[in-house]
Amino acid sequence: MKKILSLLIATTLMISLFVGCSKDEKNDTKKDDNKPVAEKNDDKKEADKKDDKDDKIVIAGIYKAGDQVWFIDEGAAAEEMCKKMGVDEFIYIDAKMNPETYLQAIDNVIAQEVDGVLTCIPDQQLSQVTVNKLKEAGIPVIAADDALQDEDGNKLAPWVGISAYNIGAANGEWMAKYAIDNGLDKDEEAGLLLLTMDTVSSCVPRTEGEYDKFTENISDFPEDKIYRADYNGETDKGFAAASSVITANPQIKKWMVMAANDEGAVGGVRALEQAGLDKDSCVIGLGAYLAKGEFKKEYSAMKAATYFSAQAVGGDSAKFLIDHIKNGTEIPMEHAVDAIIVTKDNYKEVMGKYAE
Repeated sequence: MKKILSLLIATTLMISLFVGCSKDEKNDTKKDDNKPVAEKNDDKKEADKKDDKDDKIVIAGIYKAGDQVWFIDEGAAAEEMCKKMGVDEFIYIDAKMNPETYLQAIDNVIAQEVDGVLTCIPDQQLSQVTVNKLKEAGIPVIAADDALQDEDGNKLAPWVGISAYNIGAANGEWMAKYAIDNGLDKDEEAGLLLLTMDTVSSCVPRTEGEYDKFTENISDFPEDKIYRADYNGETDKGFAAASSVITANPQIKKWMVMAANDEGAVGGVRALEQAGLDKDSCVIGLGAYLAKGEFKKEYSAMKAATYFSAQAVGGDSAKFLIDHIKNGTEIPMEHAVDAIIVTKDNYKEVMGKYAE
């Protein structure tokens, strides 16, 4: 009898333990069900947000001088291409020609987990850190206009821009022809001013091309009548640089001015106007995005400009990047857009809607 009683007690204990365990497990599985409705909804929203982020394609464009016409047009073209190719969002960022602002923008887009970056860097000494940061984050980058390069000038990332030397050479050839046609090549009062941007690698070859082609076509033009002044790419700095040279050389009454961009060329025009020398002088722009405004005036010393499209740079760079992100297509390391000389007579025909 004692044996039977002991067996019954043991059996009862085992059943109790089993039931207890089952109850605990059941309670555990119901913990999530007992969460407040608001908390469960928050969890669902977070999951949905993650899914949306995984599907969404975002491209950032970080431009060194986002308030300049060139970069505004370039960014607009990049955004248009993004929409055309099914990108969800294009973020336009102005680095304000400030290295710190630029690096902060790089950090911000990395934190936002964008899918790709287009950039024109304000200081090429930041090229390596830019490439390193984006590479570590797994974000592809294309340099627009100014290359991302090492100290030896080797490109660290794909680049889309203009053939700087050839465009400068086109300007130099046009200016030499103008000088010959107007007798400035032999005029004692004529001088050549090259407004340079020596700290920007993409601009140095422009000036080299201008100088080489001008002196090739007018080989006996006196070297002591060829002047240089450096500026940072902004109109007011171009104006100041040109004014300084013009004021320091009163013996020159007829100036031929070539610059590294349209801003510098317009600065040269304003300096000549201030000095009262614009009627007998000639300026050729580089880009035509500001020169077109001078062409619309009754008179301007801006006689011509090399036109290359910011829209082509912006659109092509965006297309290469999106193609790579969506299809894994390899991005070409270098891609240069075409250019052509425009004047008051043909700029509307050549530039089309961009002449407005």
